[in-house]
Amino acid sequence: MIPSRAVNAAEEKEAMLPRRDWILLPAIGLLTIGLLAGSTEFLARRMFYESKTGVASCMVLNDPTTGARGIANAVCRGKAPESEWTEYRFNHCGHRAGMECAPKQPGVYRIVMIGSSVAMGEYVQREKTFAALLPSELARLTGRKVELYNEGMGWGFSHSTTLRFKDALQAQPDLILWVLTHEDVARAPVVLPTADLDPNAGVSFSAKAWLRAHDIFAGKSIMDGVAGVFGHTRTALLLRHFLYRSQSQYVKSYLLGSNAGFLRTELDAGWKARLKEFDGDATEIEGRSKMAGVPFAAVFVPIHSQAAMVSAGAWPPGYDPYTLDNAMRAIIVSHGGTYLDILPDFRSIPDPGRYYMPVDGHPNAQGHAVYTVLIAKELASGAIPALRAAVQPQGAPERAK
Repeated sequence: MIPSRAVNAAEEKEAMLPRRDWILLPAIGLLTIGLLAGSTEFLARRMFYESKTGVASCMVLNDPTTGARGIANAVCRGKAPESEWTEYRFNHCGHRAGMECAPKQPGVYRIVMIGSSVAMGEYVQREKTFAALLPSELARLTGRKVELYNEGMGWGFSHSTTLRFKDALQAQPDLILWVLTHEDVARAPVVLPTADLDPNAGVSFSAKAWLRAHDIFAGKSIMDGVAGVFGHTRTALLLRHFLYRSQSQYVKSYLLGSNAGFLRTELDAGWKARLKEFDGDATEIEGRSKMAGVPFAAVFVPIHSQAAMVSAGAWPPGYDPYTLDNAMRAIIVSHGGTYLDILPDFRSIPDPGRYYMPVDGHPNAQGHAVYTVLIAKELASGAIPALRAAVQPQGAPERAK
């Protein structure tokens, strides 16, 4: 038992602390926290560096008659926080095709590929994209000389694709291949990337930070505002990057977000409206292909969350990773096109998260290699008679390792 005199002495000593200590000690604590937070943010910015330039530097982004398009003969480099440095080189027709836009050579089966950023191979060196890898894989399976001319374009969602579709037909295709993602439905009417561009470009860093903070806190509680500010830091990106290595944790987190509506068993009114707009674009593209006598095929490539759910073989009630896949198949087939369904193949691919950038969601170079095998297998399965396999396609999991 502590003697009462000792207790009183301690209380008297505490009471005798100078007033400045009552200010200084909390200030030191806050300074320590600030230094730890600042050093963590500094290290996170070094680990997840983002360049000021990227593929947008090689593109025309203000022409509503064509949508976003590449600049002829442009070359630029860029790095996203989770990617490596990537070079973007466009030919004189403004395509990241790895070849010039020229007449097809005799005896060559030419695939012209259309789509948005995944088709273009954003954040991946061109020689590692499935656009570059697919011809040799198809040649191995079919015994034919195959080339792929890539007209995929950043921000090239479905309506934007219709604006430039004449270019695809002018490239003398033996097959049009439309590479689709959920974004082609979610952003079907988007022609110019105004919502993605920095509205405060040219503003100083401090002014930009103030404007962003104002937007985040507007109409929100202090706690929600603080969480919003933290969500824009590199520290938050670092934590998510490593946390999302766990597939189950990633899926749980993604389904709590506002962008997971396409994974629900029943699409809401907003998604149904966007599907209707996408259907209109698909009707035009497939109709023009049919009039030109060119076979048309579409493939829906899954994002990280879909692939993880299919791989695990389980998902929460009310959700289904096949909902949008089934809807897009119905649209493509209803207009006479061929639908290449690769989503079910992810049931036999363990840990698909390693094929995507954990936070950004775009496929990495390994993901493009997986897509190559799966798409080639579908194309050579007999779905496209001219590409029927001369040898039996190999299983996806073994080839994807």
